[in-house]
Amino acid sequence: MGKSKLAPHHTIPRLELCAAVLGVEVAEFVAEHLDISTDACYFYTDSRVVLGYIFNETRRFHVYVANRIDRIRRATSPCQWNFVATENNPADQATRYQEAHKIADSTWLKGPSTFQHNVQEPFSLIDPETDKELKVRTLKMEMTMRAGIGSERFARFSSWQSLVTALANINKLAARFRKGSTTKDFLAYRKEAECFILKTIQQEFYGNEIQCLRDNQPLPRNSSVLPLSPILDGEGLLRVGGRLGRAKLPTGEKTPILVPGKHHIATLLVRYYHESIYHQGRHLTEGAVRRAGYWITGGKRLISSILHHCVPCRKLRGKTEHQKMSDLPAERLAPSPPFSYVGVDVFGPWTIVTRKTRGGSANSKRWAVIFSCLVTRSVHIEVIEELSSSSFINALRRFISYRGPVVEFRSDRGTNFVGATKDLKIDAINIEDEPVNKYLLKNNTVWRFNAPHSSHMSGPWERMIGIARRILESMFSNMPSKGITHEVLCTLMAEVCAIMNSRPLTAVSSDPDAPTVLSPATILTQKVGQSVEPFPPFGIKDMIKSQWRQVQFLAEQFWTQWRERYLTTLQVRQKWTSEHQSLKIGDVVLMKDLEAPRIQWPVGVVEQCFASEDGRIRKVSVRVIRNGKPVLYTRPITELVYLFCE
Repeated sequence: MGKSKLAPHHTIPRLELCAAVLGVEVAEFVAEHLDISTDACYFYTDSRVVLGYIFNETRRFHVYVANRIDRIRRATSPCQWNFVATENNPADQATRYQEAHKIADSTWLKGPSTFQHNVQEPFSLIDPETDKELKVRTLKMEMTMRAGIGSERFARFSSWQSLVTALANINKLAARFRKGSTTKDFLAYRKEAECFILKTIQQEFYGNEIQCLRDNQPLPRNSSVLPLSPILDGEGLLRVGGRLGRAKLPTGEKTPILVPGKHHIATLLVRYYHESIYHQGRHLTEGAVRRAGYWITGGKRLISSILHHCVPCRKLRGKTEHQKMSDLPAERLAPSPPFSYVGVDVFGPWTIVTRKTRGGSANSKRWAVIFSCLVTRSVHIEVIEELSSSSFINALRRFISYRGPVVEFRSDRGTNFVGATKDLKIDAINIEDEPVNKYLLKNNTVWRFNAPHSSHMSGPWERMIGIARRILESMFSNMPSKGITHEVLCTLMAEVCAIMNSRPLTAVSSDPDAPTVLSPATILTQKVGQSVEPFPPFGIKDMIKSQWRQVQFLAEQFWTQWRERYLTTLQVRQKWTSEHQSLKIGDVVLMKDLEAPRIQWPVGVVEQCFASEDGRIRKVSVRVIRNGKPVLYTRPITELVYLFCE
């Protein structure tokens, strides 16, 4: 088969190249639809220019030719292409005039008689120097001459003093080999080293401005230091001109030396003067740099960045870590019987009168255990005589007898429910003690602990303790000063429970159609209001039926208001609303210790991270050194200050 097409207006080499591409497309079409397999396929063209393009391996073409050569090379290889003379090329007849009676006998329809594969010839580019399709070879070389050692070597130094001292020693050593050099004080060598460093970085950043000032030419309008009116001093240093030329100030403050803020030297200067004022804030650091006679471009931003990463500053003034506030536990969001999920804590003590003696009275101390329901927000308080396992078990038994079995207890301080007081030398209630542990297992109760020193995780019952303390303070203010007894304290605690359980859980509505107030007492006592009306004179069946309906109605009313009015108030996060980068294993942190000043807080390394259900880290294990031995502490991130990563 044969194919021809109308050619666009192109040069002859481009037309021959398009014909070669057309031949490749025809060969692919025939090979795809031919039922018999072929061993080899050869292509012939009468253009040596195209053959040179196809066989080329050294030169590059412009886009038009390059795309078509790539099309040919992707479908064929150069060894498949051969040269044929124009008079023997059948495809040439499709582009020329042909008489009608000669078409039947033409090679266009019959094919060539002596057309066969010839021996491969090496085809090279035809006249590559004048071929416009070839890209011109260009080689661009730049040579710069640099005087001095270059400022990139300054980045190897981490302090300003070490850099200046190193260059001063080099200058002093070189002066020994100079003929006619006089002996100088080392302070003079340091001064020369400082001047050399500043001139080097100024030449790299402000070379055009310095050249303009030397030639008495105006500065370029796009110069970053144009508003500072820079000038050159006698040593060739670029200084701030400004408007204080007539001020009676030292030269360093009146015309400070310009230092580019993006260079490493500016960082070294800020660190040096920041350490010289013992790690004070940005304002004092900036003043120290300015008094030393340096004007750092973008100095405020640079100083703030350096102080943000300064480890001593973090140890002195760094804020503790925090993470986005987690979601509430599921047991606080679903209706359940009162005191099924309880938070426990102990507060006190109070001094009471136990017995009166001839010389006065004997006093002792009492503590209170508060049980706070995590769902209904009701409270129950029991008074204990001492911080011991037996007293706590008795209080726990009384509570369960009053309020029924508990599914889950929550408390703070880890295994120690209440820590020992060093001054009073009292024992601690340990939930893992065998008597307490056996009692919990017997009642099928789960006890969950918060991390040590994480009072913010015990907010539901810590808040109740604060309310109870305020009520007790008001009660004690009205009591006689002779002291209270154990019986009076128990009575006051019962009244505190009643007051706290009658508190509104939500804002009191001014709607006359909703006069009831949602309080924990509604679900605990099944009573609304102060007066209780007697039951009407019905029979026993009607009495039981009416009472059951009344109780059921009050319970449903409480849980409906609890779901619609109280639960929605827990939606908003009051603080810690944004997510922060979590601590990682190997981070060096400062562990908060309330019993020691901040400068004595221990420095530790994060050994283990405990991820919450949402994947964020809020509790870690920290390794610190105590008395020469490593000790592991579990702490919330709110008790840690991040310093740096190992």
